[in-house]
Amino acid sequence: MAILLATNFDAAELAAWWPELQRALPGERLLRDRSELAAGESIDIALVANPPPAALAGLPGLRLIQSLWAGVDKLLGDSSVPIDVPIARMVDPAMNEAMAETALWGVLSVQREFFAYARQQRESAWRQLPQRRADETAVAVLGLGQMGRTCALRLAGNGYRVTGWSRRETKVAGIDTFAGEAALVQVLGAADVVVNLLPLTDATRGLFNAQTFAQMRRGSALVNLARGAHIVEADLLGALASGQLAHAVLDVFENEPLPAVHPFWSHPCITVLPHVAALTDPRSAARIVAQNVLAMREGRAIENLVDRSRGY
Repeated sequence: MAILLATNFDAAELAAWWPELQRALPGERLLRDRSELAAGESIDIALVANPPPAALAGLPGLRLIQSLWAGVDKLLGDSSVPIDVPIARMVDPAMNEAMAETALWGVLSVQREFFAYARQQRESAWRQLPQRRADETAVAVLGLGQMGRTCALRLAGNGYRVTGWSRRETKVAGIDTFAGEAALVQVLGAADVVVNLLPLTDATRGLFNAQTFAQMRRGSALVNLARGAHIVEADLLGALASGQLAHAVLDVFENEPLPAVHPFWSHPCITVLPHVAALTDPRSAARIVAQNVLAMREGRAIENLVDRSRGY
C-alpha cells in the first residue's frame, strides 16, 4: 500500500513538506505522483492540499483522505472526490495558536486605533486619538471549533469582553456562548469587533451581506479569518462607505491571490493579509498526519473526521 501526496504545492512548498512527511512516516511508501505507482501497487491513503480536479478519482483502494489544511470546503465541492471515503481535516494546536495570535492582533489594532495611526503616518499627521480599554471592547467570535475556541479564550485572557456564537450549541469555559440564527442578530449588534472563524458551508456562504452589516453595531469592525466567500464584497464596500463599519481586516478572499486591481488593496479602511493568519506548519502537521495514518493501519478511530452533512 502507498500514500499519495495530492497537492498544488510549488517547489518550495514541496521542499518544506516532503522531508517532514518522510520523517513522520518512516515505514510508509510516499508518492509525489500517481505515475510513481508500481505494478500491482495500490494507493490507500491520500494526503491532500487543494488537489487538482479529479486527482483522487480512479483509486479503488482509497480508504482515507487526510487534508493538510484546516478547511475542506474545496474538497467537498469537488464531485470527483469519492463520497464513500472518509475525510479527516487538519486540526493542529500550533495552527490554532497562530490563528489566536492573528485574531488578537486584529482586535488589538482596532481597539487601540493602530490602523488609524497607520493612516495618519502616511499623511504625516501627529494626532492622538482616544484610548479605549480592552475591558470596554466587546468582541464576538463566530465559529467555536478548535480555532474559534482558542481565539475566544486568548481574547478573553487579554481582557476583552468576549461572546461566542455557533450554529449549534457549544460550551466554552469562561465565555458566554450563543447558538442559532435568532441569537446571531443579538451577538452582532452587541459587538465592537466581530471575528469570523466559521466553516464555509451553503448556510454561511455570503453570510456577511448588506442585511448582516446593518445588524452590526455602527462603527464596528470585522476581522475575517475564515473564507473569502463568507463576504459579499460589494456590500462590505457599501458598509464601509456609509460608516456602518469602521474597518475590516481580511485574510481571505473569493479569488486568491487578490487581483492587483482589486479595490480592497487601496481602501483606507481595509487591511489586507495574503492568507497568512495561520499557515500550516509542516513540522507539527506531519506528526498529526502520522497519528491518523497509524490509527487507520491499526484499525483505531481516526481523529477529526469531516461530517459531510454539515460541510466540516
